[in-house]
Amino acid sequence: MPSKKIPIAILGATGAVGQRMIQLLADHPWFEIAALTGSDRTVGRPYGELVRWVLDDAPPPEIARMIVQPSEQVADVALALSALPTDAAVAIEPLWAERVAVCSNASTYRMTPDVPLIIPEVNPGHLALLDHQRAERGWKGCLITNPNCSTIGIVMALKPLHDAFGVATVHAATLQAISGAGYPGVASLDILDNIVPNIANGGEEAKIETEPLKLLGEVSESRVREAQIGISAQVTRVPVIDGHTALLSIGFARKPTPEEAIAALADFAAPPEVRGLPSAPARPVIVRAEADRPQPRRDRDAGKGMSASVGRVRPCNLLDLRMVVLSHNTIRGAAGGALLNAELLASSGIVS
Repeated sequence: MPSKKIPIAILGATGAVGQRMIQLLADHPWFEIAALTGSDRTVGRPYGELVRWVLDDAPPPEIARMIVQPSEQVADVALALSALPTDAAVAIEPLWAERVAVCSNASTYRMTPDVPLIIPEVNPGHLALLDHQRAERGWKGCLITNPNCSTIGIVMALKPLHDAFGVATVHAATLQAISGAGYPGVASLDILDNIVPNIANGGEEAKIETEPLKLLGEVSESRVREAQIGISAQVTRVPVIDGHTALLSIGFARKPTPEEAIAALADFAAPPEVRGLPSAPARPVIVRAEADRPQPRRDRDAGKGMSASVGRVRPCNLLDLRMVVLSHNTIRGAAGGALLNAELLASSGIVS
């Protein structure tokens, strides 16, 4: 634990993910918010006067009084959590990373070879890429990313299975909550009494098909050798507020029984360096034995929204096993994932 709180900035603080970051940082034992950034429309005004707060309660009074800074102006902080939109992140995140450790939720640099794509319970060793990143780019800071909001839950379930049995092929069909579209989100006439079988013009499917390969790969000679897994994804937007569900069919190098797979999932634990982090859940993966779980309304807040819930582990007629995975898309899949990455940087001594 740091001897004193580390100052942290939130980039793109007025959006839904930025608001969730503020909520999660309230009374954080290691970090304190020192700067908030926003668009030209919000710069120079008190945060509480301009933000359209979409979460429960209200922003903390001390945060509401803070003046929003331009995102292009790098603050005197040690860490930044980025909730910037993809187009803004292209130029702004490297600008900050020259001096500050940036933990990004944006998709912009996830697959860049020298940028670690991190789920702390899955691949904390990928932080080794930062030595190469800093040397090649001349940065005093660094840039790491967390995965797509559906990828995170899927990979948390795949990790123990891949380690034990070797995942070879995956078919993933997702039922994704409307909060994943940001605020104000999907138009009511599009989503009520309906599902939408496409997200981001196919971009969401591409992320689910590629990001797990980097996350489950191994670092060798300053690069990630991606896992050799074939993944096919289909995505839908459904009328659920929070919580992304993934329906997985999985083929293995060594076919496990459902009981063996359940045991591997239930026994999965974070590496020792991750277990004591403030935002790390006691159980990264929670196995539900009920025939009708997990469900978004009942299970999305497991582990304070940081655990993945897995259920209905059973044989598959086409591949080897099938199962249902649920995770909270705006906590674990966005703000909470970036915050846990920041805690990993602090505990690893990369940020002080």
